[in-house]
Amino acid sequence: MRIDLPGFGAYPLRPPSAWPVVETAATSRIVYAAAHVVADPLGDNTPGSPAAVDWDATLRFRRHLWSHGLRVADAMDTAQRNMGLDWAATKELIRRSAAEARSYGDPATLVACGAGTDHAPGASDLGTITAAYAEQIETVQEAGAGVIVMASRQLARVASGPQDYHQVYGKLFGLAGRPVILHWLGEMFDPQLAGYWGSRDVAAATESFLELIHAHAPMVDGVKVSLLDEEHEIGLRAALPEGVKLYTGDDFNYPSLIKSGSHALLGIFDAIAPAAAAALQVLDAAEAACDEAGRERLLAQYDEIFAPTVALSRKIFETPTYNYKTGIVFLAWLNGHQDAFAMVNGAQSARSLVHLAEVFRLADQAGLLADQELAVRRMKALLAVNGL
Repeated sequence: MRIDLPGFGAYPLRPPSAWPVVETAATSRIVYAAAHVVADPLGDNTPGSPAAVDWDATLRFRRHLWSHGLRVADAMDTAQRNMGLDWAATKELIRRSAAEARSYGDPATLVACGAGTDHAPGASDLGTITAAYAEQIETVQEAGAGVIVMASRQLARVASGPQDYHQVYGKLFGLAGRPVILHWLGEMFDPQLAGYWGSRDVAAATESFLELIHAHAPMVDGVKVSLLDEEHEIGLRAALPEGVKLYTGDDFNYPSLIKSGSHALLGIFDAIAPAAAAALQVLDAAEAACDEAGRERLLAQYDEIFAPTVALSRKIFETPTYNYKTGIVFLAWLNGHQDAFAMVNGAQSARSLVHLAEVFRLADQAGLLADQELAVRRMKALLAVNGL
């Protein structure tokens, strides 16, 4: 099967892949896929409009992730928080996702949701920011999901130094009914978060972050770090208190970081769930292997599964990184998880046709086009509507 792709000419698709059915979740690592929302293609999702969501397709996609043994991180930046998903839609997403998880088990285990301050964009003092966080934490906990305390644009704007972050987060720990995940999102994902934790110097920000975690370790399940810096993450992981997990958010270096000990909370796992599930099962087997030769053979298999997904991920997350959601949704559409290549806030226009053609090619190379005939038909339709 071939398709003419802009920039590549006649591209021959590789033989289709058949990923193994995953019976149970991996046990050697805790892994969340940050999930996207499916826009209603007939809704008014023009920039600035309230989000119109296709709830059936959105929940169906979460069932797809759970069926591969992955947990779901919901209402996060992958779901277009701060980029089109307003608070009304976010509250409904949290409620529906947690309720759907009950069909699979404990929602507090299977889904964790972001709590932030985005519904209070004009917050200008620490008290108002703390109250905004408290409202969203209460919403997540009432739904029965785990809490991920997201980085706050408003706090980044108002805080005068590390002490302000410690004051706000210290109060939030007192509101949480169980340990939470802290989220450090780098400015490549959101430029308005530059200087988070009180300094633009990463070493100084890390010192402040660790001080906060050590002071409240019993209430910190883990930290999700999205700085795209493998060396920094390894050092941070080693400095965490015992029992506090490092959930890698590094969509460039996740195979080696997971292999060396990080857990994961990744947007790219939305797009590569079958491959990720297969690789994690192999990692389980490798860490349980009794002989070194068997372990090395399995780790080589792990690397082989993940290797082609890294090229795909690096393309999807290329600069400007915050537009990665377009590639995530594009692949969900190609794979039949939704009926239209549409996004809230009109974000499907955020990447070029040439970029999307390369995403198509790399997804095929990674064996992640579930139905090649469907993917080719949809890609040809996209090319045709663009005059090709």
